[in-house]
Order: sequence, then structure tokens, then C-alpha cells
Amino acid sequence: MVIFAAFVYLMWFGMNSDRDNVHPLLTQLIPAGHCTCQTSTSFQCSDCLSCLTLDASENTSTQTYDYHRDAHNISLEKDQCNAFFPGLYKDIHRGVEYWTKRASITTKDLKDTPLQKGMARASIYNGELYVIATCAKGEDHRRKIVATLSAMYRILSATPNRAAIPNIEFIFSVEDRVDDVNANGHAVWVYSRKATEESVWLILDFGFWSWGHLSNDIGPYYTQAMDKVLATESGVSFHAKEKKLVWRGKPSFAPKLRRALLDIARSKKWGDVKELDWSRKANFLSMEGHCRYMFIAHVEGRAYSASLKYRQACRSVIIAHKLQYIQHHHYLLTSSGPHQNYVEVERDFSDLPEAMDSLLQTPRKAERIANNNIKTFRERYLTPAAEACYWQELWDGWAEVSRGDIERDVPGYKRGLRFESFLLLGSGDMLRFSFSEYE
Repeated sequence: MVIFAAFVYLMWFGMNSDRDNVHPLLTQLIPAGHCTCQTSTSFQCSDCLSCLTLDASENTSTQTYDYHRDAHNISLEKDQCNAFFPGLYKDIHRGVEYWTKRASITTKDLKDTPLQKGMARASIYNGELYVIATCAKGEDHRRKIVATLSAMYRILSATPNRAAIPNIEFIFSVEDRVDDVNANGHAVWVYSRKATEESVWLILDFGFWSWGHLSNDIGPYYTQAMDKVLATESGVSFHAKEKKLVWRGKPSFAPKLRRALLDIARSKKWGDVKELDWSRKANFLSMEGHCRYMFIAHVEGRAYSASLKYRQACRSVIIAHKLQYIQHHHYLLTSSGPHQNYVEVERDFSDLPEAMDSLLQTPRKAERIANNNIKTFRERYLTPAAEACYWQELWDGWAEVSRGDIERDVPGYKRGLRFESFLLLGSGDMLRFSFSEYE
């Protein structure tokens, strides 16, 4: 009994400690849990990136993408979006195909989707955003719900022809995982999904609006956060960066996965991989601080990790294990070939030393990967322009398969509280809001 109790305690300790104080042998014994470390997702979208290399004579569009001119333009026309961001809509088109085979999405589908903690129901009518209901566990949920609604409102407000925006009703979740809200099988908008979770639709995560709080203000992704990155990298060449692999994070978010990285990198000269203790801010490193390094590791947590886009903002080589969770822009990840924009290793990081040795021995290749990362993500697919195009395509795709008795064309029909008015509610009122009760 004593031996069993000691074993249980060691397992609990290994899975919940956020310090680098767990023996590698114990790391091997820790169960994979939600990581299900034997599964991963493969992205096949190199054809999309090859479209970017077409010269003007081969490009059927009358206008080619220009980063300095177009990156902040959130009012692009549909044909411009299609020409500027090939491959961005892969998951939207997948969702359309999935629901087309199942007839359509009806009001009954929405009503049969329980609104659990971390979810909200809203609609777009005549180009205006309405909030129907929200269900938030606390401030974290509330902020993310408001951020997602705000991101949509920004794009709606910038659309020249708002009458052309389809009238739709939808439910979205701000939880990390689809099974957190039992959304698998339902038509729900989510931040990430597994390959097997085909019914859901991917949306941009809350950080594209803003991420942070008073003690850690990261700010809006493409203004405040990006400005800090550009200031950090100003005048610093790739070869002048520190020739190390950097990572900071909480081991307890995915103990088996993250401790494997800690164990392998701990004794390496190229390793600057450390646990992060938020209570003491031990080993704290700002998002832009990561950009001082040539190599940045990316590790999933209990689900997707919203920090990937901040790492992709750096002119550095992103090294990630085989990913299990898909975000909207992951289809543009390319792990080999002339358009390679990151380095993929096994989920147990067993081949990480070999990958690092190769990169350190071929600095020109490393620089090319880092430059491709910038050209693909920072300067193109994670820009405000790409964000706006994605939302518009999502609304169009959703409308294409939304059928039935949704009362979106009834004159004078009130389906929710205008978002502008919703923002004026007190924080407590936003936690559990229902328009039917409010009215």
C-alpha cells in the first residue's frame, strides 16, 4: 500500500509540477493523457505556397500582393483576397464540403447545440452584429468572447458593401478544446480542432484582437505586439542572433510533451529551454524577447498553443513537434522544400539534437527557413488583411450551407442585442447573457 501511494504521488507530482525538478525516468512514466502523443496532423499545402512565386505574367489576377501596401487593408475585395492569400481558406472549404454532404445547417442544429461555459451565440443581420446569448465561466471566458466578437465587428465596420454580407446565425466557443464544450458533431466555430473533429469550423483566436491583462499586456497582435517585435529585430541580422533554441512555458499544461523537450535540451550548448513559473515570474521572457534567438521551439499545451503566431512574428527558425491541433493558418506550414518555413520534429523530440546540429552547421539554410517564415506569416497570412479576408470567406461559406427556418429575412425581426449595446453591459451581465431574458 505504501509503495502504491508513493507511486501515485510521484505521478501526480510529475504531472502538476511547473518546475524543472522531475527526473527523466518519471517523465517516461507520465501518461500521455489528453496529449495522445501517438497522433499528429500532416499539412499538405505546398501547392498554395508555390502560388506565391508566380510572376506577373503567370498570375491571372490584375494585382499582386504588396506587403507594404496591402497588409493593413481590411477592406479588400473578394477577388483580391483570393489572389493575395491562396490556401488561407482550406479549412473553410473543408467545412462547407462536410456540411454539404449532410444536407445543411438548420435552426434545429443550433438549438440542439447546448450553450456551455465558454460559448456564445450571435448573428449578423444586414451587416450588423447581434449577440443572442453568452455563457462564460469567468473573466477569462468573458474577455475572449468579447475579443472574438470585437474582431468580427471590426471587419464588418470596414466592409464597403455591408449589404452584401450574408445574414447568418452561429455559435462559437472560446475554450481550448472541442471536447471542453462537447462540440464534436455540432456546427460550432472554434479556435482549434483535431483532424477527426470535422463538424466544427475554425476561426481566428482571441489574440488577433488582443491578449493580456494588467500584469502581462501583450496587446493587439498586429499592432502593439508586432511593433515590439519589429523594434527588437531592428538592425539585427539573422546571423547576429543568439545561436540557441529558446522556449518558455508551463510543464503542467502538457507534462509528458513539454518535459520531453526540457529533458533533451537541458544539457545541450544550444539549449535555452526553461520552465516558466508565473507566480514568481521565474525565467520570464517577453514574446518579443524570443526574437533575439535564432531558433524558437513551439510546443502544444492542453490543446493548441495561441503563442505560435507570436513566435512566427520573429525572423527565427520555428521548431515544432508534429502537431495534433489545427488552427486556421496551419495549412500554410511547410516542413520541407524551397518554401520550408519551419522545422518539424517528432512529438517526443528524439530527433531534435540531430535537427539542431544540422541547422547550426548550415546557417544559410536556417536563414532561408527564417525568411520564409516571415514572408509567409508575418508579412502575409497573419496580417490584418488576411484576417479580414478569412472572416469574410467564413461568413460566405457558412451561409452557403446554412438552410432552413432561420428567421433572417423577416422585416423588423429582432434576433439579438446590437454588439455596440452589448459592450455597454457590466462585466457580470456579460457572463450569462440571454437576449430573450434581457428583452
